[in-house]
Amino acid sequence: MSSLKLSPPYRVEHVGSLIRPKELYDLHVLREQGKVAREDLKAAKDAALKHVIELQRDLGLGTITDGEVHREVFFEGVFENLEGMTELPNRPLAEFKMYIPHVKLMSQMMNMTTMPSFYCSGKIKRTVPFYVDQFKALKNAVAPEEVSRLKVNMCPPTWIHQRHGSDMTYDPAVYKSDDEYFDDLGIAYRAEIKELYELGCRNIQLDDPTFCYFCSADMIKEMEAEGVDHEALLSTYIRAINLCTVDRPADLNIGMHMCRGNMSGIHFSEGGYDRIAAKLFTSVDVDTFYMEYDNERSGDFSPLKYLPENRVAVLGIVTTKNPALEDPQALKARVHEAAEVIAAGFPPRSKEAALNQLCISPQCGFASVWQGNPVTEEDEKRKLQLLLDVAKEIWQ
Repeated sequence: MSSLKLSPPYRVEHVGSLIRPKELYDLHVLREQGKVAREDLKAAKDAALKHVIELQRDLGLGTITDGEVHREVFFEGVFENLEGMTELPNRPLAEFKMYIPHVKLMSQMMNMTTMPSFYCSGKIKRTVPFYVDQFKALKNAVAPEEVSRLKVNMCPPTWIHQRHGSDMTYDPAVYKSDDEYFDDLGIAYRAEIKELYELGCRNIQLDDPTFCYFCSADMIKEMEAEGVDHEALLSTYIRAINLCTVDRPADLNIGMHMCRGNMSGIHFSEGGYDRIAAKLFTSVDVDTFYMEYDNERSGDFSPLKYLPENRVAVLGIVTTKNPALEDPQALKARVHEAAEVIAAGFPPRSKEAALNQLCISPQCGFASVWQGNPVTEEDEKRKLQLLLDVAKEIWQ
């Protein structure tokens, strides 16, 4: 991807989720109240899919997603479909790692004693697809020439393990180590990715909050207090990603979005990428890094000095957490600042080459959960249009 001279529309990514249209949102509310069944939402979800495709076409975005309208939360799709995983709707909070930022915050905000999760009670096997049906629905809703532009968002393999750790993720009679557990997960993910590719998918994005959590000084301090080797665990999670992406076709672009939390306009963790950048950029086997850079809690661009020449960084410089529009000239200046850091990095390269390794995006999705953030669809359109306008100024 980084070797291509991309046109401005392809320089702008939206991270994946889009605001649910009002009809679908209202039905979700009724479902929460027990007034409609989950299956009653199907027609509204199908209509929402057509709506978000047209929204992306009207804006002129280079890539198209399904907006995650068929999901209630971004991480749906994998673990509930895996053989060997037992769903636990009311797993005791004592079985979660309280140093994980979103676990701590949600328990404090909602006074929870339990949370829904999973436990690996048997050997992991992919016996049914994760996202194939959602991709087929998206593919069937676009013209054949648009299929190569489609992108699938995917729950990461680290999701359950980072919440429960090595001691409470899997039955030790089934898996003796994290390596064994992630080996089988990698087989399942590779099978999913292979089927998606055979259907025409050429863009996959893993949405992973895990890595930004390792940027949090508070989490690191609490892990150390509990005797957790955070450097070893970070390496374990890098290996988990690489098991999923290994031996992928050359024309399949896989990206990883590193999220700090995105629910109702709040975030879960803070801290720049300095703590993890060298290991992250040199070890994670993905083509594209989606990075959150919408405010000061994300740190500066200095970690980008480690970006290899064959990778792309998507700078999330517009926030999805409130409707305020950023200053376009300030955004343009930030992109050039990032390019200068990359150009002076390891190895050094020209600023033109560095700019060619950059794209821009909102810092996260507009609705990682169906309730969304405190922004409207019009706000969403204005923010995406702002990014497109800035991209034209920089890359045209």
